[in-house]
Amino acid sequence: MNPPAVPAAPSALIIIDMQKGMQRMPAHTRNNPGAEAVIASLLQAWRQAGQPVVHVRHLSRTPGSPFWPGQDGVEWQPALAPLSHEHVVDKHVPDAFTHSQLARWLHQRGIHRLVVAGVSTNNSVEATARSGGNLGFDVRVVADGCYAYAQQDFDGVAHSAQTVHAMALANLHGEYATVQTSAEVLAALAGA
Repeated sequence: MNPPAVPAAPSALIIIDMQKGMQRMPAHTRNNPGAEAVIASLLQAWRQAGQPVVHVRHLSRTPGSPFWPGQDGVEWQPALAPLSHEHVVDKHVPDAFTHSQLARWLHQRGIHRLVVAGVSTNNSVEATARSGGNLGFDVRVVADGCYAYAQQDFDGVAHSAQTVHAMALANLHGEYATVQTSAEVLAALAGA
């Protein structure tokens, strides 16, 4: 007689800041225009697999921000809105772990692996992945499931959104997280 199969440990999909306010940013200053479709496919796969999903929402403390509470910029993009049973984390800083009880929520459910997607790669995604790695979680960042915006560095040199995105992923990979494609992440989910 075979022993009962041990269920695979859950992996939480962490979707960061996919709010309507992000759609107001100039499209020509960002990379990866297909990121939202990738995130939607991840969300669908996680739901079908019955795996936990965490939606992170930024609530700004800066008056006039599109993410100031009470404005429609705070609302979820419809295709990525949480279901009633999915966990929502509100944050006021880039890192979803700061002052949110996210780590406790994950530990209480025995969740050790996190798959992170959203915006922006070099801000909230990077901050959350760094903290997750530092807290001992097995963090996977979905390279094609996040995006960044063009910006200047401290010396005033302009960098494309793709360069900013790639540098943020390089900062994370092997140190705080493992950077993977959505195909790799979905294959791992299917094999779980």
